[in-house]
Amino acid sequence: MKKEQNIQSPIFDETQPHQIHAPSFKGTGMHMQPPFVNKHGVVIGDSKYNSPDSPLNQWSEDTDPSVMAGEEWVHPTNDIGWNTAENRELLEAKKRPQAAPFMHPDKDVSYGQD
Repeated sequence: MKKEQNIQSPIFDETQPHQIHAPSFKGTGMHMQPPFVNKHGVVIGDSKYNSPDSPLNQWSEDTDPSVMAGEEWVHPTNDIGWNTAENRELLEAKKRPQAAPFMHPDKDVSYGQD
């Protein structure tokens, strides 16, 4: 049995400040998930991408790439896919507008005034 790993999380205030293009999950209802160790003993989501047990550190021409396929290799919130424009738009769409106190939440009082 492997000993517990002390994994440092790159999360701060629902974002990852070390990644300049990483989106903020703050105000979206989604919460950043901490790094985890998958069943192969590989740390996923710590932003270091260099776990000693990773197949990438033991790769050879005999390695079947499918050993790194599946959900256990993908972090739900610390994944490069969140940096795409499409996924950033999905997160932005979940954020509530910060217009109060100057706007009614369900009425546009400026409609037709211009």
